[in-house]
Formats: sequence, C-alpha cells, structure tokens
Amino acid sequence: MRNLAYLLLALCSLISTSCNGQANGEKEIEALIETTEGNIRVKLYNDTPGHRDNFIKNAKDGKYDGVLFHRIVRNFMIQTGNPDTKQGAIVDTTKETERIPAEIHFPQHFSRKGVLAAARDNDDINPERASDKYQFYIVTGKPISDADLDGYEASRQQKLAEEIYNQKVKDNEEKIQAMRAARQRDDLGYFLQDLMNDANYEASVNPPLTYTNKIRKAYRTYGGAPWLDDDYTIFGEVVDGMKVVLTIQKIRTNSNDFPLKEIRINKVTIL
Repeated sequence: MRNLAYLLLALCSLISTSCNGQANGEKEIEALIETTEGNIRVKLYNDTPGHRDNFIKNAKDGKYDGVLFHRIVRNFMIQTGNPDTKQGAIVDTTKETERIPAEIHFPQHFSRKGVLAAARDNDDINPERASDKYQFYIVTGKPISDADLDGYEASRQQKLAEEIYNQKVKDNEEKIQAMRAARQRDDLGYFLQDLMNDANYEASVNPPLTYTNKIRKAYRTYGGAPWLDDDYTIFGEVVDGMKVVLTIQKIRTNSNDFPLKEIRINKVTIL
C-alpha cells in the first residue's frame, strides 16, 4: 500500500494538471489584506490570470491602501476595493466603471463561503459580465438546502428557455407578422406554442446550471451565495482570517448596506 501511495504521488507530479487542480503545478500567489479589524490572507487562482494580475497590480500600485468596506450584507458578502472611498463614502456613483473581461469558470469555481470574487455592473448595462477593475467581495453566505439549489437550477433553465424563445420569435418575425396580418390567430397561437416547446426542450437538454453532489455538499455544509453562480468571476479564496471576514459582516449598516462603523483596508501585500 505504501508503494502504491508513492506511485500515485509521483504521477501527480508528472501530469499536466496537479492534484489540487492547478495547471502545470504552478503555485498560487497569495496576498495579505490588512484591515482595521484584522488580517485576511487569500490565494489567487491561476485559471483567472486577468483578475489575478489585475489584483496584484492594484495592490502594488497602492490602489487598495485606505479604501473602505463600503457594502456589507450579513449572510451574503462584504465588499471593498473602490479607490473613491479613500476619502469616505463613495462620492460619484455615476462615474463610468473601469472593467476587465470576465473569467467565469463554473462549476470549477462556485460561490461558496470564503471565495474572493469581482464585483460588476448589472446585465442591462454590462451584458458581457465584465468585472469592475477594482472592487471585489468575499462571500460569507449561509447553508443552502438542496431544495433551494433545485430552485436555482429551475430558475436559470427557465430564463434560458425564455432567451431561446425570444430569439426564435425574432428569427421568425416575418412569418409571425404575416400570420397576424392574415388574422390567422389560431395558427399563430399554435406556432408560438411550438416555438416555446422547442425552447423548453433545448434548455432542458443543455441546462445552464447544474449542481454536482460535491457542490451541493459544500453549500449544505459551509454555505454561500449560489444565486451568483456562473454570473460573476471568482478569482481566489480566503486561506486564513475567515474569522475577521465574519466579524466585518456583523457590523451594523444603514439602509444602503453602508457600514455605520468605518472599516478600511490598510494595505494589501503580495506574498
């Protein structure tokens, strides 16, 4: 048995992807986030190189030194990183966001408790789901039941079916308009129902969101924010200092989720 264990260990060092999932065994870079409430150490994933390198550059440029934790939602997440908060509350909320391309890898990375992810603007003005260049958040969350996860799967599938249906309607616009002009109401109804049936089938064959047993167990045991899955770039995780994160999330806030107590990042150091 001992010889077999040595053999498996040797194989792990030879294959292109290491046993911890990092390509070519490349070591992950860590960063120390020093806050007024204590220190948080995070590691940055290698499969999100754009976000990793952007975070490192921001840290080395001092972009995070002195910024506030400007949004805290208990049992959800703590958010920080906006350079505009160095002098206090965010002054200009209409300022155009600087963005970097999304690097979303679900189900490899999902929104479990302790992950580090990039904030972003809503889909209506940011359909590419590009990330804010500076702002990031750490998920706290709470335990999630299998029934809730089933609901998230169904909701995403329904949303996809609606998107497919709308595209089919657009593709058949000329035919639909002709049927309306000819007052073929019954035929039009049947045709639209066929399009919807086709859309539902296509969405069920290739569901946009499926939770494996491993992910379900993690959500049940540790918690998280599964409604964010496959929508935001997760680029790291807390490896030490989660107690500090949970302390910060308990700070009282106003109606806009802005903490009543000033909490800042003193410095971010790349280790």
